[in-house]
Amino acid sequence: MGSFISNVLNFLILWPAIGAIVVALLPSNQPNLARWVALGMSIPSLIISIGLFYAIMNGDPTASGYHLEYVSEWFPEIGANWHVGVDGISVTMVLLTALLTPIALLIAFEHTENTKAILALILFLQMGLVGVFVALDMVLFFLFWEIGLVPMYFIINQWGGANRKYASMKFFIYTMAGSLGLLLAIQLIGFTVGDVKGLNGPTFDIQTWHEVWPQIGRETNLPGENPGEILGVSYKTVKYYAFIGFLIAFAIKIPVWPFHTWLPDAHTEAPTAGSMLLAGVLLKLGAYGFIRLVIPLFPEEIASPRVPTIPILEIQIEGLTFTFAQVLALLGMLGIVMGAFSAWAQDDLKKLVAYSSVNHMGFVVMGIAVMGVWYSVMWAQSPDVNDPVLALQMAGQGLEDEDIAKYRDQTQLQAATIDELTSDDQKALAQVKLDAELDMDENMQTANVALNGAVLQMFNHGLSAAAMFLLVGALYHKAHTRDLRRFGGLWHIVPVFGGLFVFTSMASLGLPGLNGFTSEWMIVSGAFPYFEVMVLISTIGLLLTGAYILKGIQKVLQGPPNPDWIEYHEHHHSLEISYRETIAIAPLVALMLITGLYPNWILPVINERVYHIFSVFIR
Repeated sequence: MGSFISNVLNFLILWPAIGAIVVALLPSNQPNLARWVALGMSIPSLIISIGLFYAIMNGDPTASGYHLEYVSEWFPEIGANWHVGVDGISVTMVLLTALLTPIALLIAFEHTENTKAILALILFLQMGLVGVFVALDMVLFFLFWEIGLVPMYFIINQWGGANRKYASMKFFIYTMAGSLGLLLAIQLIGFTVGDVKGLNGPTFDIQTWHEVWPQIGRETNLPGENPGEILGVSYKTVKYYAFIGFLIAFAIKIPVWPFHTWLPDAHTEAPTAGSMLLAGVLLKLGAYGFIRLVIPLFPEEIASPRVPTIPILEIQIEGLTFTFAQVLALLGMLGIVMGAFSAWAQDDLKKLVAYSSVNHMGFVVMGIAVMGVWYSVMWAQSPDVNDPVLALQMAGQGLEDEDIAKYRDQTQLQAATIDELTSDDQKALAQVKLDAELDMDENMQTANVALNGAVLQMFNHGLSAAAMFLLVGALYHKAHTRDLRRFGGLWHIVPVFGGLFVFTSMASLGLPGLNGFTSEWMIVSGAFPYFEVMVLISTIGLLLTGAYILKGIQKVLQGPPNPDWIEYHEHHHSLEISYRETIAIAPLVALMLITGLYPNWILPVINERVYHIFSVFIR
C-alpha cells in the first residue's frame, strides 16, 4: 500500500496510457466493448484524484512545498529526472482533468466511425494533461506539453466538421510555434542554471530554477561586478529571450488576446468531446504555465518599469514607463471586452461559446497580472535581493525629493535631493517608505484573493465551458445546425434541454449563487487596487457577457416557435437531450451549483499553494 501511495502520481499519468493501449487493441468490430472499456478505464483516475484532493484539503493549510514527490533518474545524459509532485493548484487541475475525461468519453459514444481510435486518443490526451500539471522537471513538462498537442490535433482533424483540416492545421501551427520558443527557453535556462551551479551539464529541476534563476544576471551597483555570461552571451540577454519564449508559448495556449484566433476555428470544427476537453482543460495549461513558471522565474522582468522603445529605430519615449504586468492586465482586459464583443456578434451557437472562452479566460489573465506585481514586490525586498528601491518601483511608487524631508529624522539623511543620495541611503529611504506607506499585509491579502480567484476561475470555466459545449453538441447532433437564425421557441418541445441550457448559461454569465460569480468577483476585487482603469473598462465586458448569453437563450429557446422544428421533433427525431447526455452533464451541473453556494469546499486547497507563493519572501 505504501508503495502505491508513493507512486500514485505515476499511476495517474500512466494509467490513461495503459487504457488507451487496451482500447486500441480491442476488436474493431465491437465498438460497444471499446466504449465501455474506455469509460471503465477512466474511472480509477477519477476516484484517486478525488481521494488525493481531499487528502490535501485535510492536511496542513499552510504547508509549503509539494505532496507525494517522486524523483527518479530518467535521462541522465541531458540532466533530466522523472520528478513529479502536486500542490493545491495542480491537484485542482488534475481533479478537473479526471472529471472531464469520463464525461468526454461518454459523449464520444456517439461516434460510429473509428470509435475506438477517438476513445484511445482521449485517454492519451488525459495522460498529457495530467503530466503537465504534476511535472517538476522541465523536460518532463515539455514532453507532456507536446503529448497534449498531438491527440487534440487528430481529434479535430479526423472527427471534426467540414472545415476540420484547416482548423486542425491552424491549431497545430499556432501551438507548435509557441512550443518551439518554449523549448529554446527551457534549454537556455537549463544550461545557464547548470553553469551557475557549477554542474557538468544542464539542470531542469523546476524547484532549483525557482531558487537560482531570478537572481541570475541582475544589475547591481557594485563596481566591477560582472553579472555573468554563457557562450559569450550575457545572462541578462539570455533571461530576456527566455522570458519572451515562455511568455509567447503560454499566451498562445490560454489564449491571450490577440493570440486567440486559432481558438474559435478549433472549437467550431472539433467534435463535442474534443471541444469539452479543449475548453475545459487544455486552455488551462497556459494559465498554469504563467503561475508555475513565468511569474516565479521572471519577477524582475514582469514588474520592473520600462521605457517604451520604437522597434528597429530604437527610439525611446521618455517620460512614459510600463511593466509587463501592466501589459498582461491590458491584454486580459482586451480579452474580456473583445471576447464578449465577438461572442455577441456570432450567429453560430458553437462559435459564440468559443469566443466566450476568450472572455472568461481574460479574467484569469487579470488575476495572474496581480500575482506578477505583488510576487515581484515581495521578491525585490526579500533577504536574497534586498532592493527596496526596486520594490517601490514595482509597486508603482518611487522616491521623490519630498521623501527626504519627510523621513530625514528616521534615516539621518544629509542630502537635499534624490540625486545626492548614495546607494545605501536610497535603499534606507526606500525601506522606510515601504514600511510606512505600503501596507504589506493588506496588499498581500489583496493579491492572494486575486490569485485564488484566478485558479478558481480556471476550475469554474472548465465546468461551465464543458457543459455549454456538451449542450451545443447535443442540439447539433439532433438538429444538424448551429445557426441561431434557424432556431427559436424550442423550450416547450425540449424542456429538459432548455432548463439545463439556461442554468449553464447563467453559471457562465456569473449569476450570484452559481460558480462563475465567485471567481470573477474575487478577481475583480483583488485586481482593482492595482489596475483601476482596466478593471473599470472590463465591466463593459461583463455587460456584453450578459448580452451574448441572453442572445443565445432568446434565439434558441424563446420567441415564436419554428414550425419546421415542431414537425421534425414530433415526426422524425426528438430534439430533447438524451439520457446519456443528461447523465454526462449532471456532475457538472451539481458542481456549478455547489461551488456557487459553498466555494469553500475548494478554496482552502487552492489557497494551500497560493499562501505559500506570497509568504515565501516574508522577512
